[in-house]
Amino acid sequence: MGMWASLDAMWELPAEKVIFGAVLLFSWTVYLWETFLAQRQRRIYKTTTHVPPELEQIMDSETFEKSRLYQLDKSTFSFWSGLYSEVEGTFILLFGGIPYLWRLSGRFCGYVGFGPEYEGRFRGFLVIVTGPFRISLIVQKRVLIADILHLVQRIIHSLVFLLLATLFSALTGLPWSLYNTFVIEEKHGFNHQVLVTIYADYIAPLFDKFTPLPEGKLKQEIEVMAKNIDFPLTKVYVVEGSKRSSHSNAYFYGFFKNKRIVLFDTLLEEYSVPNKDIQEESGMEPRSDGEGDSEEIKAKVKIKKQGCKNEEVLAVLGHELGHWKLGHTVKNIIISQMNSFLCFFLFAVLIRRKELFAAFGFYDSQPTLIGLLIIFQFIFSPYNEVLSFCLTVLSRRFEFQADAFAKKLGKAEDLYSALIKLNKDNLGFPVSDWLFSMWHYSHPPLLERLQALKNMKQD
Repeated sequence: MGMWASLDAMWELPAEKVIFGAVLLFSWTVYLWETFLAQRQRRIYKTTTHVPPELEQIMDSETFEKSRLYQLDKSTFSFWSGLYSEVEGTFILLFGGIPYLWRLSGRFCGYVGFGPEYEGRFRGFLVIVTGPFRISLIVQKRVLIADILHLVQRIIHSLVFLLLATLFSALTGLPWSLYNTFVIEEKHGFNHQVLVTIYADYIAPLFDKFTPLPEGKLKQEIEVMAKNIDFPLTKVYVVEGSKRSSHSNAYFYGFFKNKRIVLFDTLLEEYSVPNKDIQEESGMEPRSDGEGDSEEIKAKVKIKKQGCKNEEVLAVLGHELGHWKLGHTVKNIIISQMNSFLCFFLFAVLIRRKELFAAFGFYDSQPTLIGLLIIFQFIFSPYNEVLSFCLTVLSRRFEFQADAFAKKLGKAEDLYSALIKLNKDNLGFPVSDWLFSMWHYSHPPLLERLQALKNMKQD
């Protein structure tokens, strides 16, 4: 009886109070659910100390232990960073951080001459420069001018708000980013960055060196495979991903009949950037005796202990091209566009609701930018969680289908070994809690994919 009375009392509260309470409650519910799943998976990392029987012949105990410790460290980091993020977000909401930042950005605009008085000053300026004979015209159009100036002032206000919010996010997130890169990734041998994290994470990727894959057997076989499935391949590149990380990857991009395949150098066991090229990039004189090699050269030589053989690279590409041939890329684009249309339609319906703004401390104004923030980040949270889970399930289905496509190309055995090598190179842990995996993994766990490929090979 008391519980129902409490619920009745809650619904008797003003709408803005109910909305605010529901947002906080859902946020912490999702956080606790995610933490519960993470703890289930963490228990797997702690208790699974031996290589599973299915992998005993193909994974050594040393690699397995390295992977286990790497995932344990990542799990610990995720717990503390997630807790900090949730507490920070809660304090921002409880203490009115969003309206405070909006007011602060408004005051800043006033300091630089773009406050509310900006409109009056500019209108007076127009009257002076146009002369007395055009005063009547200005008066007739004063409403239009006022609207335009007000719009300009709101845009500037919004831009300043975004700038301050971005700076705050960057400053509070920087210690976590530094720790993740230079402690965890460095400890486990994945980090190859310079100390300037912002440069390495956001600027350097824009200037990655894309080198055409040299002529040879691998390139010929890639071109033949692409031709056999009518993939409109125009170029094959190798990108020097090892400059920042030893994780492996491959992808394709391009529109219509102009597509390109990109292979990370860490994926290719039989590929290495010549020392001459590295030395030229560093401004060093090439040497034939190998002496005086830079740390970067040594790192590149060392990193070639990993990667896949040409046949395995072709199997990985067969999987990726399967996504294209089976229309997975187009389907994802369609789903994304439909989702965008639905979200903006609902945004148009909700943006006029004053109680949404009042719930977050905006009682006297309804800025469009704040409406975007409130609706897409808070109000849509339940929808986004459901959509994310559905897309994860769909993605896993697509991955199995792409594996099956590679099998039809005769690549099942090579893909089997390639998946094991990539898991080893990336220190992926092959054992997963089923609930954690179902909720988080857009790609099926290694053992599930290997079992499916084993069945394919037997077939």
